[in-house]
Amino acid sequence: MNKINIQVTFLSLFVLLCFSGCKDGITEEITKLEVDRAFSPTGLTATIVDKTSIKLVWKAVNNAKTYTVEIFETPDFSGTPVKTVDNITFLQVPYTVTGLSGDTQYSIRVKALGDGVTDSKYVTATVKTDAEQIFQAVNAAKLTSNSVALNWPAGQTATAITLTPGNITRVISAAEIAAGEAVITGLTSETLYTAKLINGTKTRGTITFTTLLDLGGAIPVTPADNLSTLLANANAGDVFALFPGTYNINADVTISKSISIKGAKSTDKPLIKGLVLRVKGNAALSLKDLDIDGTGALNGNQTIIYDEASDAAYGSLNVENCSIRNYVKGLVYVNVKTLIESVVFKGNLISNIECNGGDFIDFRAGLAKTINFTNNTVYASAAARDLFRMDPAGSTNFPAFTSVITIATNTFNGICNGAANRLLYVRLAKHEIYFSKNIVANSGGILTNQASTIIVPANFTANNYYNAPTYTAGSVTAGAKYDTGTFTALNPGFTDINAGNFKVNQSDLRANGVGDPRWLN
Repeated sequence: MNKINIQVTFLSLFVLLCFSGCKDGITEEITKLEVDRAFSPTGLTATIVDKTSIKLVWKAVNNAKTYTVEIFETPDFSGTPVKTVDNITFLQVPYTVTGLSGDTQYSIRVKALGDGVTDSKYVTATVKTDAEQIFQAVNAAKLTSNSVALNWPAGQTATAITLTPGNITRVISAAEIAAGEAVITGLTSETLYTAKLINGTKTRGTITFTTLLDLGGAIPVTPADNLSTLLANANAGDVFALFPGTYNINADVTISKSISIKGAKSTDKPLIKGLVLRVKGNAALSLKDLDIDGTGALNGNQTIIYDEASDAAYGSLNVENCSIRNYVKGLVYVNVKTLIESVVFKGNLISNIECNGGDFIDFRAGLAKTINFTNNTVYASAAARDLFRMDPAGSTNFPAFTSVITIATNTFNGICNGAANRLLYVRLAKHEIYFSKNIVANSGGILTNQASTIIVPANFTANNYYNAPTYTAGSVTAGAKYDTGTFTALNPGFTDINAGNFKVNQSDLRANGVGDPRWLN
């Protein structure tokens, strides 16, 4: 019996020793796993930095010594890579590849290289570089009414320059590449152009510029000239081109002939201070690219006053791309029997028109056949009066005419703050009102409370009222009328009201083109 026990014990010990030996062998084999190929990188991402450089990020591979990056312009990695970088260590990751072309779709692949083993398989990514911007700012001294010199770093390769409008393509010579300058001629005056520097199919630079006013038959005016005297003595058809600087007027100036007053350089508006324009003699008047400051105007008057009654029609009033501010009484005043062919306000910045003693646009006894008020920004104005006023006397004096009033794509902020102040105070016997895609923000007042003001819902479309609830409902003013067309009440998210920056940051308003277009891009 003892002999059997001894044998069993001996056998058990032998089995245990064998098992222990096997276990040690298994452990050693797992911890010392050897492969004949480097592992592939994982988590590869490619992002654009500085327009034409690509930042690459991937996760470390345990058995990698270095990495190789290859970049192709072909989607299937055929042909020769445009860039190869060898011997990248993981300490260099994120790794940025520079010296690439702009506006180009690239295919990227990365592999790991081990020590004494075969390279890993590639991992891939794709990314498109941004269009370059190597154009330099336009030199004002080389910009005329019909030409421009466009510059870029000398020696940088390009094949052509394209310009719009006009679909102009201008091939670049070897000499121009060496100089980094090309002079483009045959342009149209006072035109906003977009130029692109092209290399083959790739964009290397984009710039905008506006050609100067073609003075041609215009009369050049500088701050050293007596502007008041020039305007008072003007001949019909005169165009005055005002060069940059400050013109201190502080006086009423009579306009009795049809004339135009423009800034010679739309990007550098002349500042005219204290000017009041009194229009007579059925004259037409055009104002463009001017900075008009009412500070110092006699009696704090309106900017433009129609001062002489007539049975014949006055020429058109056109005010475009001007800044007008700091008038006490109003913007336009017509208190005599006056028929105006058309009134156009387009693309203006109008502010601090107090309307103390008058309304913003104020027709008491006159009539405009058409009024188009579009793409303007009006703020801090008509604090205690009405914005658009057209009294019945206009129709009484000119009963044959229907005044068509179009107010579209404007930004109004801080207007008509009195509870009963009207945006539309229109009492002409015959009129049509079209009010669309306007922003009315942070404003009191109402749309109107006049039975004679015609509000057709179909003519009121896509307006936005923010912090201006009494334009759409709930006014305590007797007889108030509301916008019953399509409208929203979204917060435009203006960038900086106090600085006069009304850039819209609300995506729906931007997408739908609501408000002054200058703030939607």
